[in-house]
Amino acid sequence: MKTLSRCILLVNAIVYAAPGAADDTTIFSFVQLDRFEYQEHEEDWIWDMQGWIGADLHKFWWKTEGEVDGDDAEFQLLYSRAISPFWDLQLGLRHSLEPRPAENYAVIGLQGLAPQWFEIDLAAFVSDDGDLTARLEVEYDLLLTQRLILQPRIELDSESKSSALDLRVRYEIKREIAPYIGVSWTQTSGREDYVSLVAGARFWF
Repeated sequence: MKTLSRCILLVNAIVYAAPGAADDTTIFSFVQLDRFEYQEHEEDWIWDMQGWIGADLHKFWWKTEGEVDGDDAEFQLLYSRAISPFWDLQLGLRHSLEPRPAENYAVIGLQGLAPQWFEIDLAAFVSDDGDLTARLEVEYDLLLTQRLILQPRIELDSESKSSALDLRVRYEIKREIAPYIGVSWTQTSGREDYVSLVAGARFWF
């Protein structure tokens, strides 16, 4: 969702409020590499990327995230239906490439903007074996200047029994390109807590 998506959601809010709203005939698209970063503790590169194509009411979403040389990688294909100007209901499939063996999941999720511009991505997953898990991501952009942005981020994952609290500072060279540095605190089941320095870049188009 991020910065550009906020603008699109605001436009959607205006469209919904207008006479003859949401005719769903104009097609838009959006792709964002939200995180591509090196994590010092894991000594690995991670990615977190998403995009969509569609109109005001109906969109096709894809999401992928993982570690370049690690044991975590997944891809999601989702149908998204706007249920309000600021919220989308999402249904689809998730395929986990790593860790092996690969698994498939049914997905139901809710993505959008909460009051005060908190970006929410909440999803529940049902595995091939019928196991139910959930994941919650919350982000917030705090403008320090027009180009310098502080972003706290929280992720809770019941499948891996992990939680992460991140703090990144990015500088928008232009709206579409923003390198950043930050720190990430992670707690995982069966492992000690650890803190990692991170450095990377965000791109969208």
